[in-house]
Amino acid sequence: MNHWLAAPILLPLLGGILQIFMSFAPLGLRRVLGLATTTLILVISLGLVLLADDGSYRIYAFGNWAPPFGIVLVLDRLSAIMVFITAFLALFCHIYSIRGTDAVGRHFHALFLFQIMGLNIAFLTGDLFNLFVAFEVLLIASYGLLMHGGGSVRSIPGLHYVVLNLVGSALFLIGVGMLYSVTGTLNMADLALAVRDVDPNDLPLVESGGMILLVVFALKAAILPLCFWLPQAYAAATAPVAALFAVMTKVGIYAIVRVYSLIFGAEGGPVANLGMDWLFPLSLLTIAMGVLGAVGADGLRKLVAWQVIISVGTLMAAISLGTAPATSAALFYLVHTTWITAGLFLVADLIARQRGTAEDRIVTAPRMRSRTLLSILFLLGTTAAAGLPPLSGFFAKVLILESVNTGVSMAWVWGVIIVGSFMTVVAFSRAGSIVFWRNVEGHVKDPGRLTLPVTVSTSVLIGMSLAIVAFAGPITEYTDAAARQLHTPSMYIEILQTPMVGEEVTQ
Repeated sequence: MNHWLAAPILLPLLGGILQIFMSFAPLGLRRVLGLATTTLILVISLGLVLLADDGSYRIYAFGNWAPPFGIVLVLDRLSAIMVFITAFLALFCHIYSIRGTDAVGRHFHALFLFQIMGLNIAFLTGDLFNLFVAFEVLLIASYGLLMHGGGSVRSIPGLHYVVLNLVGSALFLIGVGMLYSVTGTLNMADLALAVRDVDPNDLPLVESGGMILLVVFALKAAILPLCFWLPQAYAAATAPVAALFAVMTKVGIYAIVRVYSLIFGAEGGPVANLGMDWLFPLSLLTIAMGVLGAVGADGLRKLVAWQVIISVGTLMAAISLGTAPATSAALFYLVHTTWITAGLFLVADLIARQRGTAEDRIVTAPRMRSRTLLSILFLLGTTAAAGLPPLSGFFAKVLILESVNTGVSMAWVWGVIIVGSFMTVVAFSRAGSIVFWRNVEGHVKDPGRLTLPVTVSTSVLIGMSLAIVAFAGPITEYTDAAARQLHTPSMYIEILQTPMVGEEVTQ
């Protein structure tokens, strides 16, 4: 067992509890404690990536209860990189929040840390019931963060978000219950073995449970037709919260990749490749829907929110191909799109603060105080998001296109992604030309000066489009190895043989 696996969960838990007890302490002290916690989580997550890079599976069994009977955390390359992406994103969103977002309510830092805890549980858990628990933890925290700052502007989309996710949670429990009633286990490794020998009479129940889970994960990932809640909710959230939410849809995608490669994957016997026939056309339609939304967006935040949906469709298009090269390309794209779209949410907020009553709407307004810097950040971020060279989005999309085998699927993927990228360029170009070039006479009473924390945090996230290109070789090697690991489920199942602490001593 490796105790470090519990650290990304226990640290934000303890930090969040401490923040609750310190809710009446000076804001500066709460900020220092919050940033110290997120920094420490990032350091530990980097250590977990290095640990997982040797290709071994590591587990942590709470209470020394051996799987499948106890609660286990499992570390492999995929879970390690997801924890690292989240920790890196969270640190710079947290830094951005000290501009004043965290001063609106006393519990911002506690909610922020509980959100990280829920995300890390989802990425590390080894059983379906605790995946449900993780969803609830991160969703409860996200409800609070989404409505942070109050007002009807956030309450209405927040209510939609809450209702939809409560329905999703109910369906999750139903799906999990159906699988447990037949197999008697919810440990993912044990479930992967159990479904292979399921009685033919029970097969419809297992298939129904699997399909219900797929619908729940598709709702979390915002795949068409379950994506319409996202643009309004993300556009209404405060900037650091919207940026952090860039990784929320990736939780649904992670769940699909994990569950449908391990339990319902190619080695799943009678339930092999369950639901995958639906994912491919839906992912392409999701891209098309996202592009239409981006072209018609009337504000920068909504434009970026639709870009999140485009990225979800692109990711699922690659994953639904079901090959190791396509999965590797999807993971490379996931790293890129999470950080870049988060950075664009922050850029949109900085622009809105310098445009007076025009805010982020795509209309003419007085010239911005920091137009040069903001235009560079906007140009870099949108170029990377649209997939133009020489930034990370271009290489990520090239990897996806190269991974498609020749045939009908190749024509669809190439056609939709290339046309979609072109239309995304049109949408971003239209927004940028109006916001930065078409200025009117006048001045803004409060021009919203750029401070060091917001400038650094935004620049770092957007600058990752260059860093990913610079380190494309090592990143590709890692994603290639992670994809091979995912497509070899027998390695994951071997965690059931991992000796517990007492057993290690006797050996």
